[in-house]
Amino acid sequence: MKVYVGYDPRDHDAYTVLEHSIKENTACPVDIVPIKEWELRQKELFWRSWRMDAKGQMWDDSDGRPFSTQFSFTRFAVPLLQGHTSEWVLFLDADMMFRDDIKELFALADDKYDVMCVQHDHQPNEALKMDGMIQSAYRRKNWSSVMLIRPSKCRVLDKYALNNWSGSDLHGMKWAEKIGKLPGAWNFLAGYDDPSTVPKNVHFTLGTPDMQDMNAPRTPFDAEWWDVLDRAKKGICDAPPS
Repeated sequence: MKVYVGYDPRDHDAYTVLEHSIKENTACPVDIVPIKEWELRQKELFWRSWRMDAKGQMWDDSDGRPFSTQFSFTRFAVPLLQGHTSEWVLFLDADMMFRDDIKELFALADDKYDVMCVQHDHQPNEALKMDGMIQSAYRRKNWSSVMLIRPSKCRVLDKYALNNWSGSDLHGMKWAEKIGKLPGAWNFLAGYDDPSTVPKNVHFTLGTPDMQDMNAPRTPFDAEWWDVLDRAKKGICDAPPS
């Protein structure tokens, strides 16, 4: 199983928690690859330009819109990084925590689709998210935060699309013809989704618990997140299921 994770150096702990939680909950080998923007630039796959304003907000020069992480666009390089092979791979935002076996998620891959995701109807009301970043509204919001991708079916995601398409077209999956649906528990939006749902993967879309200045309520999963981070830093891994 190959998993690509969006990486932003501003929140290395988020990546640490996600990586550790995946490994703790599976007995199967998992190849976890952080997508780092500067490495894609070195490989000449990514040259999209952006700027940061005085408040730390990032703005894309191509479409003139704000974005919140260094992997907002680089996630769409996954098919390129895979060489458009037919093997199913997974992309995840870094601000997540697995609570179940990732092999169960890969088992849902269906070859009749190009990409599979949890198809949220997410329409946030707040103006800010994470560490004070602008909360943008767009079609199919959060669909691209967990993507099971079959790269051979996503050839539209080439260098031109990655570097020139608008963020709303990329996140809105205009590059996919057939989009499959994943159960909501695999991309549970903490603070939004039905609290009666038992999440298999918690998505801290408003910000991970270490973002002290975020304008969002605490979630029931914060203590669990801190525990995973503590075990990761101590090199302790709870025994995965047999």
